[in-house]
Amino acid sequence: MLWEQEILGSNPSTPSNVPSVKNGQIKKFRAVVRRYFREQGRDLPWRRTDDPYRIFVSEVMLQQTNVDRVALRYEAFLARFPSAQELAEAPFEEIFSFWRGLGYNRRALALKRAAGIMVREHGGTVPRTLEELDALPGIGEATAAAVLVYAWNTPVSFIETNIRAVFIHFFFPKKKKVGDKEIFPLVERTLDRKNPRGWYSALMDYGAMLKKGRRVRNAR
Repeated sequence: MLWEQEILGSNPSTPSNVPSVKNGQIKKFRAVVRRYFREQGRDLPWRRTDDPYRIFVSEVMLQQTNVDRVALRYEAFLARFPSAQELAEAPFEEIFSFWRGLGYNRRALALKRAAGIMVREHGGTVPRTLEELDALPGIGEATAAAVLVYAWNTPVSFIETNIRAVFIHFFFPKKKKVGDKEIFPLVERTLDRKNPRGWYSALMDYGAMLKKGRRVRNAR
């Protein structure tokens, strides 16, 4: 996509810190990512809801499983376990039968335990703070932040593999090793605080495109 060159130029230099990235570059970066999303964004079932429980389940499923596999199981899983209460009360064997194909069964166990905590400590609802979400079994800080973003449109910054790929591609094209400490300030600076849900969806789809085309180095 030749229009990507508008951001850092046809022979871009690698910024060593955040102040070296100009506001105009940030504006063009946002425009490129949003343009791609408008034209080729994915229609995914968890993007059609802002129900916190459904978002929570999707984020756990997506932790170590590709989008296509999750899409095949997501609706059936929620049809059987439509609330934290029903998931917490379900036997492990039945949960596993609906989880089959998603891999890493320990995530299904953690999801059941998390649902139990929601029932006992949060009235059967998904907690709304980063600290409470992060404390749930199997939920790290990035997943907790993603739940806040997609369920409540909360403007918080986080990094996962697709997001990492996008920022390496645009802002560190010549650097061999890029740490999250270098990327995170750019994630914060470019965040759309009015519509973080839409912005992160766009980043995720752009990152998925880059990784599928093997056009990014250092994505991990």
